Amino acid sequence: MGNGRSNPSPPNPELDKPWREFDWGQKETLKKKLQNFSLSSEDVKDIKILVAGEIAAGKSSFINSVDSAFQGRISSRALANSSAGVSHSFTQNLKAYTIKSGEKSLPFVFKDIMGLEAQALAGSQPEDIINTMFGHVKDGYKFNEKQALTHKDQHYTSDPNLSDQAFCLVYVIAADTVQFTDDKLNDKLKIIRQRISDEGIPQVVVMTKVDEACPLVNKDLRKIYTSKKIKERMELCSDIIGVPLTNIFPVKNYHNEIDTKGDIDALILKALEKIVQSADDRLLDIQS
Repeated sequence: MGNGRSNPSPPNPELDKPWREFDWGQKETLKKKLQNFSLSSEDVKDIKILVAGEIAAGKSSFINSVDSAFQGRISSRALANSSAGVSHSFTQNLKAYTIKSGEKSLPFVFKDIMGLEAQALAGSQPEDIINTMFGHVKDGYKFNEKQALTHKDQHYTSDPNLSDQAFCLVYVIAADTVQFTDDKLNDKLKIIRQRISDEGIPQVVVMTKVDEACPLVNKDLRKIYTSKKIKERMELCSDIIGVPLTNIFPVKNYHNEIDTKGDIDALILKALEKIVQSADDRLLDIQS
């Protein structure tokens, strides 16, 4: 005979209502707003945005996804490693990517950098990321895992101008692995964050791979802000990195799609809007 007990129902993975309001129909509005974006300073042609993050988190894929949203087709300009179990950064050199909408170049440029790794002598060094933010590192520099760039290197710019500097640091964090982030990697992130914060440079987190972290979101991307798991991962990310939730944006990068999709674009473009506005605010502060 049974013991009369019933198995408890599994907890509901979904909140009753979205914890963050999001307009899923705003893609074209965001796209037009960013296409017509004007910088607050005439002295700078475009604003540089540095994209950093752990290896395999989706840095290069995020840049490609931004490009895809404007081109209306899947872009793969920034080479990304699609292999599972990646142990080293696929990006080896500092490279700048101007975002275009059709033939028009938009006034923001992404800089892709070598991925961070937990080991002390692996991946990009915190000092290289900091120097790149301040405009000391020339495009094309091949990162040395064993030693950060020094002022003696030909790729070092001793006296960078305003156009060489980056005005926003974007951390790309994978939602499916954020809870396993190594303490040594966290220490590197804290070093970078402290130095960047001391200079008043804004920081935004783009949380990728939401579909891999949450089955609910995998089935329906519009569940992203009712997913308990995604909310928990964002809160954890905020605690680890020290960036407020208002500056954290969950997205799905283009990965196996062959055509662009409105919901993916809307999330990508909303994150970009925050990044660009933050960068321009920084430029305005420097100029005032």
